[in-house]
Amino acid sequence: MIVIAAALLGALIGGYTASKRNGNRLDILQYAAGYALAFVIVGMIATVLIDRALRG
Repeated sequence: MIVIAAALLGALIGGYTASKRNGNRLDILQYAAGYALAFVIVGMIATVLIDRALRG
């Protein structure tokens, strides 16, 4: 669940950032995809750390 939420959040932030910089449609898609991938990696790391912490 963390990974999916992170991907959606990253895509929203990336799309917003590109549109704020007056990017065209392809710029917005590229930023959304890049941010989503970066957030997925962070979400995966967070998931692993939380799982290991809860297992004791």
